[in-house]
Amino acid sequence: MFKSIYVKYIVTFMIIIVISLILLLAIIGTLVDDYSESSKNEAVTAAASALGDGIATKLQSYGTSGNFRNFCSYYEPDIDAQINAVKAMANFPVTVFIADSEGNILVARPDENCVYQNGAQIPRSLMNEINNGTELSVLNNLEGIFDSPHVVSATPIYLRNNYICGTVIVCCDTESINDFSEVLIKTVAISSLWVMLAALIAIFFISEKIISPLRGMSQAAKAFAKGEFSVRVPVVGSDEVAQLASAFNNMAQNLENLDDMRNNFMSSVSHDMRTPMTTISGFIDCILSGAIPPEKHEYYLKIIRDEVLRLSRLVASLLDISRIQAGDRKFVMAPFDICEMGRQIIISFEQKIDKKRLEVEFDCDDDNMIVTGDHDAIYQIFYNITDNAVKFVREEGLLRISIKREEGRKVKVSVYNEGDGIPYEDQPYIFERFYKSDRSRGKDKTGVGLGMFIAKTIIEAHKEVIALESEPGKYCEFYFTMPLTPDDKKPR
Repeated sequence: MFKSIYVKYIVTFMIIIVISLILLLAIIGTLVDDYSESSKNEAVTAAASALGDGIATKLQSYGTSGNFRNFCSYYEPDIDAQINAVKAMANFPVTVFIADSEGNILVARPDENCVYQNGAQIPRSLMNEINNGTELSVLNNLEGIFDSPHVVSATPIYLRNNYICGTVIVCCDTESINDFSEVLIKTVAISSLWVMLAALIAIFFISEKIISPLRGMSQAAKAFAKGEFSVRVPVVGSDEVAQLASAFNNMAQNLENLDDMRNNFMSSVSHDMRTPMTTISGFIDCILSGAIPPEKHEYYLKIIRDEVLRLSRLVASLLDISRIQAGDRKFVMAPFDICEMGRQIIISFEQKIDKKRLEVEFDCDDDNMIVTGDHDAIYQIFYNITDNAVKFVREEGLLRISIKREEGRKVKVSVYNEGDGIPYEDQPYIFERFYKSDRSRGKDKTGVGLGMFIAKTIIEAHKEVIALESEPGKYCEFYFTMPLTPDDKKPR
């Protein structure tokens, strides 16, 4: 039941809301009880004090010739009037007792719902506490006179010379407090149920909004496991979940691109391995069968050698990739002359340059510029991008190699050629593994789409940058940076 994050989310929030509402009800109930008890205690105390003062004033005019019982009997109408005034002042039902100093109840005016023991006498010990000025506890049952606790306040009635002749006791039933608390709690509980219902509806829609993209990502991930990389997750809004969905879609796009590159790579490798192997096998069979005359053997053996070298380059590139990915290729950093390297590379392409009648420019800030790096690895990169430039430059076009100083003691090495350039849609993927812009092999019949990835990996291992600039139909320029060597270092 609770395996779904959607259900867990809703149940968790509902538990939090229910616990919060229960705590709220408990706190409100306690505060209301305390406030009602305190307010009634103040009202009962004020009523007892007012009634006691009124009776004491009346008692002064009665004199000391009679006892307190006779006084209460004689002035009963006046006492009832004062009691009624006190009850009206209290604004809630109260019970009034007037007792003598012995605890005998002389006047009892209970409220209509009050239940007490008729003829009961207030215990002497309790009367002594009252007469000695000891305050009674707020909730008291007057030693069994009441069946339940009451809010009680007692005021002694003084005659002349501080003689206590009686006591006024005003009581209030706590049931009215409980009734008020119950009504309040019931009201809050009903309101809370509506709040919970509204919260449940809100949580339902909020949870659905959050969980729906996650559910879509889960389904898309299952599709990826089956090799379907075209699935995308709808992106709604710009919050964190939407950002996660966007990142997921970007990952899916990268996986799709990687899958395309892998397929292209397998196609390229299969083609590039099958073609020379077919050529080699065909020429060897012709030589062995005598179809090729002996005087032509040398010519065709050179073709076979070239095809073997082609296969060797392919295998070397694959091994290079494996070593790079495994981290086994180590680079030996040493100073060398990057300008001299550029000159040597141009000379190595002399025949191809003459064949295409290219215009060559070699532009260096100095005749010798010493940089630090792995000589063989940088030569591999420099040679590779120059080979591509010569391969794709148009007939009688411009081939330019420039080596310029940059800020931060850097050297920028660039190879520029005029030609068809690289389409804009292919430029972001040129340095990816297995990617080959010329998929038809119309111009590039030897590459397998690994050279630029190897070049980028080597340059990044040197903590430098390699990039390209190209405008389709006009030109293409690859460049990379190298750190200049301090002046006291010599090239190897």
